[in-house]
Amino acid sequence: MCIIFFKFDPRPVSKNAYRLILAANRDEFYSRPSKLADFWGNNNEILSVCWQRRGGTKGARAPVGPSSSCILPRGPHISVPRRRAHPCSLGHSICPLPTGELVTHFLTTDVDSLSYLKKVSVEGHLYNGFNLIAADLSTAKGDVICYYGNRGEPDPIVLTPGTYGLSNALLETPWRKLCFGKQLFLEAVERSQALPKDVLIADLLDVLNNEEAQLPDPAIEDQGREYVQPILSKYSAVCVRCPGYGTRTNTIILVDADGHVTFTERSMLDKDPSHWETSTHEFTLQS
Repeated sequence: MCIIFFKFDPRPVSKNAYRLILAANRDEFYSRPSKLADFWGNNNEILSVCWQRRGGTKGARAPVGPSSSCILPRGPHISVPRRRAHPCSLGHSICPLPTGELVTHFLTTDVDSLSYLKKVSVEGHLYNGFNLIAADLSTAKGDVICYYGNRGEPDPIVLTPGTYGLSNALLETPWRKLCFGKQLFLEAVERSQALPKDVLIADLLDVLNNEEAQLPDPAIEDQGREYVQPILSKYSAVCVRCPGYGTRTNTIILVDADGHVTFTERSMLDKDPSHWETSTHEFTLQS
């Protein structure tokens, strides 16, 4: 049960305003091996978290799974993958294609976000359910952010400037936890121009670590059915904290008016919800 909130303003009037403010939680089994976010190889062009894929293969790419979403600004590329575990359906001779490849292909090919999502939408039926958010951030040309969910409309859409929320449903599906978290996020965003960057990041981390259950919510109960019922009070919070499973990574991305990026990751260590490490990467987008 991952969750992501983001606000984008392609051409902010104030120099103190941000073109993109993003806050996301990655929920996963505590035992799943992972590495902290880092750049791929030696070229320092792609920054990504790294989760071990089912079967033992490691790689700096988004993980495979049926419900994935990511924010992928270009130059350098940034990957913020989201997924939830779900087995291949029994009785099918061929398992759905791995959604992690969708992220990798976008990051490693020179195609704009809308064109890429149009291509993906043609093959969307070959995958389990996923959400994909792709962006081209350019100081010179302006910013474009697009969305496609293969359980929603047949064609991808170009998002208008504004604030959005996404969890394990389609974009802006009004689950109570999503609406509650989005309101907290908006309150932090409204203060963003008046706050030092480190204070804004701390405020956004507070939003991501809110454990208040948002019940009753028939929508989340219906989607999870028997899987959710035993842990519903935990599952219905922005920050999920269950035995052996829950929020393992908080990610904050800030892109200012000049294209300076601050990527902050707070990650659980040693499968211990009381043991965390925070790291930050800073760079400037290519024009």
